[in-house]
Amino acid sequence: MTRLPSHLTEVAAVFLKLGTIGFGGPAAHIAMLEAEVVTRRQWISQSQFLDLIGLTNLIPGPSSTQVAIYIGYLRAGWWGLVLAGVCFILPAMAIVWGLAIGYDRVDDVPQAIATFAGIKPVVVVLTLQATWKLGKSALKNRLTGAAGVVAIGLFGVLGVNTLLVLLLAGFGVMLGQNWRTPRRNLPILLLPRLELPGLAILPALTSHPAWLDVFTVFLKIGATIYGGGYVLLAFLQPELVDRTHWLTSTQLLDAIAIGQVTPGPLFTTATFIGYLLAGHPGAIAATVGIFLPSFGYVAVVTYWAPRLRQSLWFRSWLDGVNAGAWGAIAVVAYRLAAGTLLDWQSIFIAAIAALLIWRWRVDPLWPICGGAIVGLVGQLAQSHH
Repeated sequence: MTRLPSHLTEVAAVFLKLGTIGFGGPAAHIAMLEAEVVTRRQWISQSQFLDLIGLTNLIPGPSSTQVAIYIGYLRAGWWGLVLAGVCFILPAMAIVWGLAIGYDRVDDVPQAIATFAGIKPVVVVLTLQATWKLGKSALKNRLTGAAGVVAIGLFGVLGVNTLLVLLLAGFGVMLGQNWRTPRRNLPILLLPRLELPGLAILPALTSHPAWLDVFTVFLKIGATIYGGGYVLLAFLQPELVDRTHWLTSTQLLDAIAIGQVTPGPLFTTATFIGYLLAGHPGAIAATVGIFLPSFGYVAVVTYWAPRLRQSLWFRSWLDGVNAGAWGAIAVVAYRLAAGTLLDWQSIFIAAIAALLIWRWRVDPLWPICGGAIVGLVGQLAQSHH
């Protein structure tokens, strides 16, 4: 049996570990990566690490996963790139897959329904928090603020497709900020986005999706999503609930909640949804589909990074996309809150969760567990009357 080179073995061990203990979302993942590969192992310098964070914010997809993929490339070349990403994703995928199997089997049990009903208000609080934080970084000036407001109107009022909203916001801000700037850097904006032409308009045609339908939808989302895990809601709601009716809003919220309480990337929510839609093949198809573009984008960025840094057009376009993403997630956050906070128990859970998360900075894992307990106890109390 051929042994893996030592660098590859190191990469596999480090990212399996981080993928298994990586609770807390992208910010926590970045902190863990910095502690492991910069401070402890000294694979790269602090300045290189900060550079990686900046670069991965320029491309679609889950930024902390892409930082992991990029570090794997720097440490062990192309095989390291693949291995780091797979090992970081795999533990979370396995855990979420197991929870999806359990959820599918107990979905009609009153206790299970009550447990998830208690979790949903906490997810609403987390979504509102993400909207606020994204707004502070995305709405940098009047132009991006206007783009965010227009995005709310287009997505929330007129029902325009999420991707189209992001593209319009991106190009609007890009042109607004650079209309007096020489056009020589414009082609740089377009070069990294030639990977998947036409993919974003591929339709999902069937009412009962097969694994290939699931793969197509999640590949499209993985190739075009900006803004991190919470923006996933703004893509999944119109695609899987409003347009294809493959999921209910309740199932979508449950899937996001599962992504919150498990380690690793929030994008492994796709594993959960894929299983609900098309069983075991669907779980694999959705996971591969949503993460595959990240590997391709990181590979492209290793080549284009120096030119991307110099492009004012690209940076302005990204500012607009981020503003549009904020508008889309603001609409989804409002709709989730309006559809969830309908009784005293949900409002009570949301209020306590907001205090714990916003005021006292408690890890979201604990309010989610607390919400589940309150929901379950409430259901048991009702059953005894």
